[in-house]
Amino acid sequence: MVGMPTSFATSVDARYFEDYVEGSVHLFGAASVQEADIIAFAREYDPQFFHTDPVASETSPFGSVIASGWHTASLMMRMVVDHYLSHVASLASPGVDELRWHVPVRPGDVLSVRATVLESRRSRSKPDRGIIRTLFEVLNQRSEVVLSVKAMNILRTRES
Repeated sequence: MVGMPTSFATSVDARYFEDYVEGSVHLFGAASVQEADIIAFAREYDPQFFHTDPVASETSPFGSVIASGWHTASLMMRMVVDHYLSHVASLASPGVDELRWHVPVRPGDVLSVRATVLESRRSRSKPDRGIIRTLFEVLNQRSEVVLSVKAMNILRTRES
């Protein structure tokens, strides 16, 4: 269940584990996706014709060039680092689950992120840190979910 968006009480430069409240929802970021960037990323990392060739992609099921899902994930990660993950307490991520691409990202789309804190628990073995699980949903300008992923992050606590 997705609640109403809230704001963090602290900035990303002063945020610790305790600031990630289970059930809270945060909206942030704006990444404009341009065809030249889609093609450049795909040529380097995912050179499938529907990512790299505007003419040939017209014959694909998508009907035009679309962004690689990995490009979309990279744009999401940049927004997550800039706006969500603490710049002072983030330690690592043990991984992600349930990565899904729902809707193609096309040239001209503007993406943002909705982050829902699914779980927030202090480590039993290392009380100076906690683990948060977050559902990240990348939205386009029509509020369609284009990508979703559940991620875990380890953060320092403000108090041990």
